[in-house]
Amino acid sequence: MASGNPLGASTIPVGLSSAPFLSELREWLPTNDEFVRPLVALATLGEDGYPDVRHVLLSEFSEEGFFFHTDSRSRKVAELARAPRASFTIAWPEFGRQLSVTGDTEMLTSDAAAHVFAKRSPYLQVLAHLNDSAFAQQALDDRLSHWAAFTAAHATGTLSPPETWAGILLRPRRVTLWHGRPDTASRRTEHTREADGTWSTAILPG
Repeated sequence: MASGNPLGASTIPVGLSSAPFLSELREWLPTNDEFVRPLVALATLGEDGYPDVRHVLLSEFSEEGFFFHTDSRSRKVAELARAPRASFTIAWPEFGRQLSVTGDTEMLTSDAAAHVFAKRSPYLQVLAHLNDSAFAQQALDDRLSHWAAFTAAHATGTLSPPETWAGILLRPRRVTLWHGRPDTASRRTEHTREADGTWSTAILPG
């Protein structure tokens, strides 16, 4: 599904197929066919050396890793091109759960990204086509009229991904699952992928 992965030619597992926590991830995260996607805080490394974080949708999750989709002209894509590493976190306070993941990223082929676009809401599909720097500079009335004209000209379900639609795969190196309880102290289970592809596990205070 991914392209340009220098690790892909190796026999060392680089995804989650051998991860001892895979079943727990499947319990925590929605299946890929569920319409509502989790909102995660994704951090990249800025050109100035400082972390840069924003919320994005987690498009999919599989044994390969975690998938995100965004505009190829975005700052996050430029940052990942310079330093292909990222972290994200997502919390479910009502369940006493938090997931944090750090790993290496790679860009997906356009074919691999296209099927996710079809599952985006009509609003997000239009956003992918219109949301550029020029549109952002327009006055509110102009943005409203431009948006209305575009949606009127394109019936729901007829849009294809724009050329700027980009997919990103994050292959994890460290996965931390935080378990909270109201009746005792929370704790973290931290899993780290070793050089041989196996996973080590450490139990840490929450």
